[in-house]
Amino acid sequence: MPIPKAELHLHIEGTLEPELAFRLAARNGVTLPFDSVEDLRAAYSFGDLQSFLDLYYALTDVLRTEQDFTDLAEAYLARAQADGVRHAEIFFDPQAHTSRGIAFDTVARGLLAALDRSQDKYGVSTSLILSFLRDQSAESALETLAAAEPFLDRIIAVGLDSAEVGHPPSKFAAVYERARALGLRAVAHAGEEGPPDYIREALDVLGVERIDHGVRCLEDQELVDRLVRERIPLTVCPFSNVRLRVVDTLDKHPLRRMLDAGLVVTVNSDDPAYFGGYVHENLTATATAIGLTDDQIHTLARNSFEAAFLDDETRATYLAELDAHR
Repeated sequence: MPIPKAELHLHIEGTLEPELAFRLAARNGVTLPFDSVEDLRAAYSFGDLQSFLDLYYALTDVLRTEQDFTDLAEAYLARAQADGVRHAEIFFDPQAHTSRGIAFDTVARGLLAALDRSQDKYGVSTSLILSFLRDQSAESALETLAAAEPFLDRIIAVGLDSAEVGHPPSKFAAVYERARALGLRAVAHAGEEGPPDYIREALDVLGVERIDHGVRCLEDQELVDRLVRERIPLTVCPFSNVRLRVVDTLDKHPLRRMLDAGLVVTVNSDDPAYFGGYVHENLTATATAIGLTDDQIHTLARNSFEAAFLDDETRATYLAELDAHR
């Protein structure tokens, strides 16, 4: 049985498996530029972040109705249950949909139809993180945040994703200020493609509580010391890092160095349909590749619950389950 864990870095659009993409395309009358599931899966080979994003956004075209978003979330939650996920904080990218004419309400209601029954159906508690596309304007992000206000009882935080280079966190200072005023928590992708200074900006300008990715912090010892001292969690995604050429091979992934440095690291799957594995596979394959001990694997799982936006009682329940698993 997989070790109990929380998943804190998961883009729901990135769970769109080729089989589901073709089913939704047929249902909605969308023609995909691929002859078969196999051809589409073969296209999941990327040289960098941008080549991934190009395909990622193209495939969102099959997501049109509330039911499409419900089906997408249901498929992920079933897989999360099988992977030992007890709590998932799920990113969604509304701008990727509103920019092509899909209403924010359609996206939110569709996802929440699945998430609202997740605890009872799958034993997985969930929260949504509204993620802004950093290669779009801050004005667009503010408009998206305004559209989200009717759903803030189910949105726990705001995040920042998409192409990192050339789009520093400070670009979104006013957006995050507004989000905090609305009572939302804050996270941001930083230090994946972008430099360590982007991590600093995310902390100092945006006031984030977690850093998504963050692997490039190791280039800056002063920053590492700060992250350790302040117990800032990093949501690391090993398969993603390899597939997007952040690191060359899994056996060279810096996860063990990050643990040895005292960083609060967690393992997640990012966009698992595109990167070749869900969270359990990320954890077990990486542990084998870099030689993690059972205690280190337990630490990663514990970190995931401690870094989650949970109330104390729920966190304690999950940590007790984790300790009982040993």
